[in-house]
Amino acid sequence: MGLGDLVQKAVYLGVGIASYAGEKAGEKLGELRIQAQKLADEMVARGEMTTEEARRFVDDMVTKAQQPNAVEPPNQPQSTQPRQIEILDDDVPDPNQAQATQATPNDVDEMRRRVAELQEELRRLKKD
Repeated sequence: MGLGDLVQKAVYLGVGIASYAGEKAGEKLGELRIQAQKLADEMVARGEMTTEEARRFVDDMVTKAQQPNAVEPPNQPQSTQPRQIEILDDDVPDPNQAQATQATPNDVDEMRRRVAELQEELRRLKKD
């Protein structure tokens, strides 16, 4: 078997996989259209939407399903800002009485030093 045969088989495999994926996507899209149409028909029967709204609803559902970014993880915040965290004093016995404190520059320096120590200890433990 020569290099040409190997390349030809690889191309055929790629075309076959693409064809199969296209068929599966078409089937799923058809199933989605049927389910959306059933839902729209029920809503029209109950008087919750008109037939024109139902047609647009089904078309919108199918269009959204065809878009590449149609599947998004649920509950993912789109903010680019870092989350705000609150550091509470561990010495307070009653958590209901805990209050956030403003860190002084000395506290920040101490926290940075402690983080550096912990990072170094983590590196050491990974080596062991």
